[in-house]
Amino acid sequence: MEARFNFYENEVSGKFAKRLASAGAAGDDVLPKTTRELVNLRASQINGCAYCTDMHSKDAAHNGETAVRLNLVAVWREATVFTEAERAALALAEEGTRLADAHQGVSDETWAQVQKHYDDHQIGALVAQIAGINAWNRLNVISRNPAGDYVPGQWG
Repeated sequence: MEARFNFYENEVSGKFAKRLASAGAAGDDVLPKTTRELVNLRASQINGCAYCTDMHSKDAAHNGETAVRLNLVAVWREATVFTEAERAALALAEEGTRLADAHQGVSDETWAQVQKHYDDHQIGALVAQIAGINAWNRLNVISRNPAGDYVPGQWG
């Protein structure tokens, strides 16, 4: 499989990608890296983004995440290996990613769980993380960016 085009080499989409990457760094020191990678991985799985699924599973493993937890992200509701805070973040990631599937968007129950485990700064970072990964997923799926060659830390 080949990408339809390289949006990093295109003047307009390259500028957008750089700005999106910069915006995505806003919450890097607010949320645990593990939480960020779990959220990124789950949203990428839902959106069918092979490139981001490859990237975030490899980055998480490189940062010490276990194979068991990575393998269970797609079925986190039935898994016992995630903390309550991680479960709240994963629920928010799912509901925030599947906006078109649920007319109510994010449920009050999920929001209450998020508020129970995260402060306002962390919630802001979590919402931004979910919005950002969804944007990256769309860029990669639309351009059909292939997966498999990503090297951990390749993008920073």
